[in-house]
Amino acid sequence: MLLQIPDVLTEEQVAQCRRTLEGADWVDGRVTAGYQSAQVKNNRQLPEDHPASRQLGDLILAALQESTLFMGAALPLKVFPPLFNRYEGGESFGSHVDNAIRQVTGTPHRVRTDLSATLFLSAPAEYDGGELLVEDTYGVHNVKLPAGHMVLYPSTSLHHVRPVTRGARIASFFWIQSMVRDDGERTLLFDLDMAIQRLGGGTQEDSPALQLTGVYHNLLRRWADV
Repeated sequence: MLLQIPDVLTEEQVAQCRRTLEGADWVDGRVTAGYQSAQVKNNRQLPEDHPASRQLGDLILAALQESTLFMGAALPLKVFPPLFNRYEGGESFGSHVDNAIRQVTGTPHRVRTDLSATLFLSAPAEYDGGELLVEDTYGVHNVKLPAGHMVLYPSTSLHHVRPVTRGARIASFFWIQSMVRDDGERTLLFDLDMAIQRLGGGTQEDSPALQLTGVYHNLLRRWADV
């Protein structure tokens, strides 16, 4: 499932991120790439241990907790601390698949990458190119979202970022280990959750919403790994 999640960050939060990142020291983006990805990665990145990474990462993690759409779609168990990258002057990232396991730098903690996320911090009008292209069984999806919006997609997907030919594309990216590992099961739960919400509440025993809520939680109980 590929899902666009609007307004993860407010305009004020995006502006705060941009101000903080404007004076940051960017390094070669290949510092966090695996062997295969390093061959096709050409961008810059904020070091994982940079104070700005931690400060803005905490802001994003708090915002994700407030996003019911993200929580319902991802069913997060662990979220890798958000990273930040920058593309300009023709920089791009060729086709690749994200590493299956990410080690959180300086800790013994590992995150299985079930889902990948890109949170856009530059408005589309600020740069040319820079589209994120994600391939799945339904074809290639072209993603270029407003600042503050995020795209969520399975980490098993082949994807790449087109060259940025004007301006700068600034974004945050990170991975999620879900309570439900299988993308098909996770998608079914999400669709069921959305249908229950459209039905509205219900407290009577024969309420369709109440019955479907029971089905949802019984499936989650069956599939979740916590």
